[in-house]
Amino acid sequence: MTTENILIEVTNLHKSYRDGEGHILHILKGLSLSVNQGATVSIVGASGTGKSTFLHLLGGLDTADEGEIKIAGEDLSKMTREETAKFRNKEIAYVFQFHHLLHDFTALENVAMPLRICNQPTDEANQKAKSLLSNVGLEERFHHKPSQLSGGEQQRVAIARAVANSPKILLTDEPTGNLDQETGQQILELLLRLNVDYGITLIVITHNTALADSMQFHYKLMDGLLHLQTNESIQ
Repeated sequence: MTTENILIEVTNLHKSYRDGEGHILHILKGLSLSVNQGATVSIVGASGTGKSTFLHLLGGLDTADEGEIKIAGEDLSKMTREETAKFRNKEIAYVFQFHHLLHDFTALENVAMPLRICNQPTDEANQKAKSLLSNVGLEERFHHKPSQLSGGEQQRVAIARAVANSPKILLTDEPTGNLDQETGQQILELLLRLNVDYGITLIVITHNTALADSMQFHYKLMDGLLHLQTNESIQ
């Protein structure tokens, strides 16, 4: 991994929580990770090992107890809350297991929303939203609301919305978790195509072995650390 291409640099990351009885639970114990621009990474591991915790730290949604996260050379720990939010909205996007679409808005309006928030004129925002929806195979669903879409179609809308502002990084947490095998495979192919077409760095938390195996780098989160895996060793 060449230093000049590193987009994400995580060093000695620690995170603990207190349980309901006041006991301290050490979730991350000195975790480190380097990711090049444009790479695809999967993270697997048992429930409760800290996968989502790590994703929230990486996206600036939570803060670590100790350690450093640098994205494009910017240290998240040195930013104010406002600076972190601004940086996150510009550089990082999310796709979750649940789509979190605005149910009273059409697919077009959902995808255009982040563009409108960034003060793009309505016509420009709608035009880009149409282009993105067409790119994910929903050119005939512009004016459908989420309740009128299948689960796979809703996830496609969520992905189109996530990449609307051209982020450098797409963080996904169980993106195929609620989908059947065929639809999940379609979402996987879409994510990989977006990685190629837009150069988006893709980090996927998943229990889906096929999805994990399709990434360039495979890690297992265990005992608070990330362990690089081969395809054969991912369970």
